This record gives sequence, structure tokens and C-alpha cells, in this order.
Amino acid sequence: GERGPQPAPPPEPGSPPGAAKVYLETYGCQMNVSDTEIAWAILQKNGYARTKELEEADVVLLVTCSVREKAEQAIWNRLQHLKALKARRQQARAPLRIGILGCMAERLKEEILHREKLVDIVAGPDAYRDLPRLLAVAESGQQAANVLLSLDETYADVLPVQTSAGGTTAFVSIMRGCDNMCTYCIVPFTRGRERSRPIASILQEVRMLSDQGVKEVTLLGQNVNSYRDLSEVQFQSVAAPGLSRGFSTVYRAKEGGLRFAHLLDQVSRIDPEMRIRFTSPHPKDFPDEVLQLIQERHNICKQLHLPAQSGSTRVLEAMRRGYTREAYLELVHHVRDTIPGVSLSSDFIAGFCGETEEDHQQTVSLLREVRYNVGFLFAYSMRQKTRAYHRLQDDVPPDVKKRRLEELIAAFREEAAKANTALVGQDQLVLVEGPSKRSASELCGRNDGNIKVIFPDAELEDAADCRAPGRAQSGDYVVVKVTSASSQTLKGVPLCRTTLSRAAACH
Repeated sequence: GERGPQPAPPPEPGSPPGAAKVYLETYGCQMNVSDTEIAWAILQKNGYARTKELEEADVVLLVTCSVREKAEQAIWNRLQHLKALKARRQQARAPLRIGILGCMAERLKEEILHREKLVDIVAGPDAYRDLPRLLAVAESGQQAANVLLSLDETYADVLPVQTSAGGTTAFVSIMRGCDNMCTYCIVPFTRGRERSRPIASILQEVRMLSDQGVKEVTLLGQNVNSYRDLSEVQFQSVAAPGLSRGFSTVYRAKEGGLRFAHLLDQVSRIDPEMRIRFTSPHPKDFPDEVLQLIQERHNICKQLHLPAQSGSTRVLEAMRRGYTREAYLELVHHVRDTIPGVSLSSDFIAGFCGETEEDHQQTVSLLREVRYNVGFLFAYSMRQKTRAYHRLQDDVPPDVKKRRLEELIAAFREEAAKANTALVGQDQLVLVEGPSKRSASELCGRNDGNIKVIFPDAELEDAADCRAPGRAQSGDYVVVKVTSASSQTLKGVPLCRTTLSRAAACH
């Protein structure tokens, strides 16, 4: 899903005095949050300092998203705001440098450089190592750009500087790019071909996070479950795992490499007190080994993102998703049989090219039939370069898209509220993330299904009796009895603090 600008962390201790100060702002998906950490790690090594204050920055870098028109519009608006800042700075001291990073840099390099000459540097998703050079060129007053896409850049050796919520949760990038070529999607064009980070470097990063006390890691990729590490010679000729039943791809089966099931197995063994999640997958890549592993391991969350995009077979075909409505539903039933109590989330697009009222109703009925716990729903936004742009007509009027989107959201919320209400009266294991946004006297965390749980901050016994009663801290696991539910959150009363392993053993 899309987010607004993410807050920057405090400046790093030990940055050299007089170092140029960088202000980073992130738009779009979680992959961009991860990319921001990579870009900052590279700049930090090159002597830059980081600032939270826009006013004191020497360099402002926006990590951008191109997935919908609205995302790009936000950046153009932001540049107007920065224009005034830049003009003010010209008189004061060294000029302010502005950079556009990420997907929009890739998609609109020429336009960004030429429009009002506001931007000094443009760096695509595979060019972050080049940032110090690009900034040096910009220092001399020239514009600098690098939007070369790579077949192998995974930033495997760049340990990102983690800046997420209270240090309880972290994201670990395992692969970049996407080969699925869904007709609506700009990602293969802005992020390039799929390539996977070597397993050893992923395990090293997860171990490091575990040592720092991180309690939940989300493995991240544009298509995580088609992970394929070719770096170890002995695994280069392994046969490709089968696709989910009734699914196909636009590309030939890829032989060789260590697959997602292997990675998930290794990552989940690192720390029994660390929860593992992953996003974003494609429903075609759920071999039984992966589902079995999720069911068996107490620390792999029983939560799957199964992006459907539409409930109409006709629209799915126009989208080139590689499955029918029936195959998708069969997968959902298979997942629910294999992983009892699994929590499901999905993505949907309202008003794709040629979508009829009947197609739309099929999506509404799919939402009702599956009953997702979490949903990401958007109106279709035509993107240049995509197959839809060349082959299809964006023929659903904006007001119809808007109405259909509202109907999808309403159906999703009703069903999510029912799914969540079914948990009332049950005990849920919650990983505490910190104080609730609305009230300082309440704590907030997530259950295994990734649903937000809010409960009073009270003195709690420890289930293992190894710690004195006390208040729960970020990173603690707390058993909460659910007392009420909405489509978005659960509320409850805390029973005790515990550990992930102990809670699993009691089940």
C-alpha cells in the first residue's frame, strides 16, 4: 500500500562535524522504505550526516513511487514546495541540492531534469551506490543522473541502517525487480528484472537484527516467493518447483537455485523468539513446502498476502495474472486447509480496462467469499510503458471507478469486521510495538495475523514467572483477551507477558 512521507530518524552519532546534511523523505511501498535505508547507509559511509530538519539540509532526497498517478502527483507538489526553499537558500549559504530517487526517477528521468530545472540529481533503484558521485557532480553545479537498471544489483553487502518502529520490527530485502509483467503494472519497468540476494547475506542481516533485539522481521521483495538464489554453485541445476494448481506464468520455468522454502526454513531457525513475515508474493508461487513450513514453525506468522487484483476471470486474463477466479479460490481453500486459522490479506484494482458491472460484482463476491482480514484497494491508474497502455483502453469513467472502489471498500470492511469479531473472547498473542497513537494509557501491537491490537498499559504478571510483575515494553509478547473488534483493530485486556516459544508450547 501507499504511505505518505516517512519520518526521518535522529541524526547519527559520530557523523563528522561540518559534514553535508541529508534529509530523506520516503513515498510509496515498504520496498522504498527499505531503499531509503540502503541509500542512507551508502551516504553515511561517504561522510554525510542525516538531519530531521528540512531547513538545515544541504541535500534533500525524495525516494519516489510511480505505481499510480496520485503517487507521482504528490512528488510534483512536493517539488513546488522545495522550490521556494531552494530560492531562499540561494541567498543564504551553499545552494540546496535536490534529488529524486527510485521508481519515478527511472520512469521520468528526462522530464524531471527538464521541468523547471529544479532537480539536481536523479537516481533509479539500482543506482544508489552511485549517489556519492552524483552528488559530487551536482556540487559543481551540473545536473547528474543514473537510471541504469542492473541484472544483478541486490545491495547484498550494504547493511541497511534500520530506522523502523522502536526497533521492534524490521524489513529485510531478499530480492529486487519483477518478471511477472502483469499488464497494469509499472514495476518491471521501474525496478527491472528479478534477482535474488544471496542467502548467506540475508541470514547474516537477520542474525544481526536478532542480536539487536528485533522481534519481527518481514522478508521483502516485489515478488518474494519466487526467490531464487543462484550464488551457490551446487544448487544451480535444481529443478524448478511447481506452480500452484491452475496457475501459469508469462516466462518459462526457471531451473536452478535455492528457493523461497529453503530461505524461509533457514531464516525461521535463527531465533525462536523472532516472528517472520514476508511480502509481497504472487499467488502462483505457493508450493506445498512453503505452506507446510508456515504451518509447522511457531515463529512464521500464519498470515499470507494473496493479491487477487480482481474476482473476474475475464479481467484477470486481461491483467495477465496467470490464473482464473476458480484457481485462486481453490488456492485459498487449500491454504486454509493447510494452515488452520490463517489470516489473509489481498490487493484489488477497481475499474481496470474493459471491466463491466458484472466483472465488478464478481470482485465484490470474491471479497465476500474469502473474507480477508486486511485489504489494499485502489482505483486503476493507467501507466505508460505497461502492456495495458499499448494494448487496452482505459475505458471505465473516473466516477464509475470511484463508485466501484467505494463498493469494494465497503464489502471488504464488512467482511473484515466479521472476521475480527469472530476473535472476540479469544486470547491473542500480541507483539508490543509501543504506545497507542490515540492514548498514552494504552499500548498497541499486532497479533500473529498482523491485525492491530490495542489494550490498556497495566502491571502484568509474567507467565514464566522469571520476571517481576511490571508493564509491558516494546518487543514484549503479551497475551491479550479480545473484548471488541472493528474492521481495522482489536481491543482487549492484557492477561500476562510471555514468550513466543512458550505461547506456542501452550497451544
